[in-house]
Amino acid sequence: MPDFDDSHPLIVFDGDCVLCSRSMRLILRLDSERRFRLTPAQGEIGQALYRHLGLPTDSFETYLLIADGRIYQRSTAIAEIARRLGWPWKAGAALRIVPRPIRDALYNLVARHRYRLFGRKAACGIADPALKERML
Repeated sequence: MPDFDDSHPLIVFDGDCVLCSRSMRLILRLDSERRFRLTPAQGEIGQALYRHLGLPTDSFETYLLIADGRIYQRSTAIAEIARRLGWPWKAGAALRIVPRPIRDALYNLVARHRYRLFGRKAACGIADPALKERML
């Protein structure tokens, strides 16, 4: 594993996915306490984490959230991110009352079709300098 600052929750996302990049920009804007750091799955840290978890390193169909010594994936990662954003976004953590197989089935459906529905960029879509400082 490459060395990285794990003092903040880290979100690993598909940097080529327009939906994913827009979601990350939204999360960073809503994160008024500046807790979250981001890294694209295609980067050194993202690739190392995917390898460590036995996930494919050429297909990035899951968000990862690394926080408090735990790794969250798919819909559980989304619920945990929401929980850490504060009100009213914190209410999104209620997603966890839905059984994980059902949540993840919906997550996987969107993940499989995200490029067709939302598009793809050749490079990470987070270009705002104010947001880039929170990228690893």
